[in-house]
Amino acid sequence: MAIVQGIKEKVHLPIYDSLAVEGAQQLREVEASSTLKFFVNVQGKTKLETNLQSASLLPHYNTFEARAMRVVISDLPPEFPDELTVDGENFDVTDDNGDDILVKGDGTIFEPSVPGAPPSAPPAEPPPQDAATKPAKATKSDARAAVVGTPEAPFTVVADFTFGLDRLMELLAEARESPDRTTFVDVDDEDVVLKAVDEDGDVADINADVLLKTVSDAGGSIDITVGDIEGLIDENIDEKEQPPIEQLRPNNGSGTIIGKFIYNTVTTLYVGEKIMIQMPTWFFPAGAGPYSETGHFTTHGEPSPLATFRFAEPIYIDKQQNFRVEMEVPDTDTLKEIQRIYGPLNIWVVLDGYMTRDVQ
Repeated sequence: MAIVQGIKEKVHLPIYDSLAVEGAQQLREVEASSTLKFFVNVQGKTKLETNLQSASLLPHYNTFEARAMRVVISDLPPEFPDELTVDGENFDVTDDNGDDILVKGDGTIFEPSVPGAPPSAPPAEPPPQDAATKPAKATKSDARAAVVGTPEAPFTVVADFTFGLDRLMELLAEARESPDRTTFVDVDDEDVVLKAVDEDGDVADINADVLLKTVSDAGGSIDITVGDIEGLIDENIDEKEQPPIEQLRPNNGSGTIIGKFIYNTVTTLYVGEKIMIQMPTWFFPAGAGPYSETGHFTTHGEPSPLATFRFAEPIYIDKQQNFRVEMEVPDTDTLKEIQRIYGPLNIWVVLDGYMTRDVQ
C-alpha cells in the first residue's frame, strides 16, 4: 500500500516484548545472567511474545510517545521434567486398615495367632546344665520364629520406586490436599517394585508375581507423606534443578512466583542509552490479567488499565533510536532461586502510548 507523503497519523498502539520459559524448562536455560532484557532479541518470537520487527527499534521511521509502562507476569501451573528421576527405597506397604502386610516365605499372607485362643501347656522346666553343655544364646530371629503355630518368622512387605520429578510433584500436590498430608501409590504401578524383608533388612527370595497378587488381594498401597516427598527431592536432585520453594509450597506462606519477581528485581527503561526511569518492579503494576477474590491465584495489581504506572510526562522514542527495558536481580542468592523456576512462564513488558506513523 502506498504511503501518503507529508501526512502522518497518531494511533494508540502499545509495543511489547516478553521472555518465555516453556513447560518443564527452567529460567536459567533461557537466561543465565542476572539481567532479563526486553525489546533486544525479537527474532523467532510469536505475536504473543512481541509485536516488534527489529531489535530495539521502532518499525520503519515511526516515532513513539510512551505514556505508561507495565510488567505482566503469568501465573500458570508449572510443569516439571520426567527425565529427572528419584529413587525411593523401603517405603511401607499397608493394607486397608493401615497395618503392615506380613507374608510367609512362599509369598502367601501371614496369619497371626488368633487372640483368645487357649494357650498351650507350658514346657517342662529344663534340667540345670553346666557351662560345657549349655546351648548357644537364642538370636532375635529365633525369637520371631517362635510365634505360636508359626514355623518361621514373617516378612514385612516394603516397596522401592523410581519416579520422575513430574510424578513426584503430582503426588506432592495430592498429599497437601489430604487431611493427613499423605497420598497413596498403587502397588501394581509400573514404577514400583515390591519386596519382602526380615527384621535385619535382608530380602526374601519370593516370586514377584506371587508377592504382587498377595499384596493386591490384601488391599495394599504405598503410603507417602509430604515430608517424604520433599525429602526425596532435597536428597536426590541437584539443588539448581530443584523447584524453588514457591513452587514446592505454593500459597503456603512461601509467597508466589509473581511476588518473587516484583519484590526482588529492579526494572529500567533505557532510551538512547539514557535511563528514563528505574524502580523496583512492584512500581509497574500489570493492569491486566485474571482476577479472583478466592485467592487461588495471584496477579500483579488490579486488572484495570487505570491501575498501572503512568509517566508524569510522556517519554518520546524517535525514529531509529535504540531503546530497551532491563529487569535486574541484584541479589546473588535470590538470582539462584529465581533461575530454578520452572515454566510455563511469560514475563511481558508493555510500553503503552501513541505511535506516529505514515498514512498508507
